[in-house]
Amino acid sequence: MAFLPRILTTLAALGLTLAPTFAPAQIPTPTFLQSEWDTATAQGELGPDTPAFWVRPGYRVTAVSPALEEARFLEIDTSGTLYVSQPGRGAVKTLRPGADGQYTPIADFVSGMKTAHGLCLDTSGSLWITQTGSIHRARDTNGDGKADETKTIIPEGQLPKGGGHWWRSIVVAGDVLYTSIGDAGNITNQTDTERQKIWRFNTDGTGKTLFASGLRNTEKLRLRPGTNELWGADHGSDWFGKEAGDKQGLQPVTDWNPPDEFNHYVEGGFYGHPFIVGNVVPRYEYLDRKDIIDLAARTIPPAWSFGAHWATNAFCFLTRDTWPDHRGDAFVACHGSWNRSRRQGYRIERVMFDKLTGHPAGSLMIVGTIGRDGTELARPVDCVEAPDGSILFSCDTTRRIYRITPTVQP
Repeated sequence: MAFLPRILTTLAALGLTLAPTFAPAQIPTPTFLQSEWDTATAQGELGPDTPAFWVRPGYRVTAVSPALEEARFLEIDTSGTLYVSQPGRGAVKTLRPGADGQYTPIADFVSGMKTAHGLCLDTSGSLWITQTGSIHRARDTNGDGKADETKTIIPEGQLPKGGGHWWRSIVVAGDVLYTSIGDAGNITNQTDTERQKIWRFNTDGTGKTLFASGLRNTEKLRLRPGTNELWGADHGSDWFGKEAGDKQGLQPVTDWNPPDEFNHYVEGGFYGHPFIVGNVVPRYEYLDRKDIIDLAARTIPPAWSFGAHWATNAFCFLTRDTWPDHRGDAFVACHGSWNRSRRQGYRIERVMFDKLTGHPAGSLMIVGTIGRDGTELARPVDCVEAPDGSILFSCDTTRRIYRITPTVQP
């Protein structure tokens, strides 16, 4: 058990070393908000054919699509046309809403890809699609729901592909795009490779530039509305307490550590992985590194912390006044844990942003997708804001799309 004195010594050193580096206001206090909805008696509303989710009062959840194979990432245009990525099929499905609010599949927007994951519409109406090692731009010019123009912008060979985290994010911002590549494993030291990083390209595929590093698995990137700030949710690593003696079924350290992260990514920023987690805490496995304090001093802590192993896949920022005081906040889709002794994190979470500082200031569970008996009801993947201000979220286990609306219109 010689590791324990080393841990305490290192943590003490971290406190002394990091205090001058970050002003107190810049170090967010992690909130895990692990309260169970089985203790919450108040309940919002559920629409027809919708699982028995826990819904926060003031909100309503309704199933709005038929079953779609492996419904993963979403994008929506100004007309309400919804695009759903289906990685296993190598396709993106087009759906359109009817007068009853239900979304009907129209066509495969694209098909025949090896994978299809991240989605982003640009200002011209083109849909950008990521595969594990390439990026494509597609456009429907005649409105039939099928892309009739498809171009490979970044071919295979310019980015790593495969690995344990093969998903690729995409956001287009003017004449540049950003994409992230995660860790091939859990806590692999891949600092000398192109993985665990965000890369920036010109939208013609040229100008490859390293933007940020120290990521584990960021599956979606977006700009915060009204700013040029790049944001993403990063999965925390697994089995944090293994070196301390955690084992399957008796894992008190791993159950609570490390948090998933909501990060504001800045150019040149280092976010700690695989050496440093959460609010600048070293992984046990890397305590013997001579540069561990230097790595900690370089690490930018999360702007907001979620619970451990929640698998915070994706998010959307709210730009409308569908709910009072929600504009500028984020809704976050959390896929839920596997590396905990009790399931946690299956939910849609609201992260409130301070209107004065633009920083996260709190969070609340809006939809819980575990039953009161612990049954998994759904695993949220992504969410988008529809033109009418409602929020749509996907689930790859129920294979449905769900809509969140207010119970009382503002």
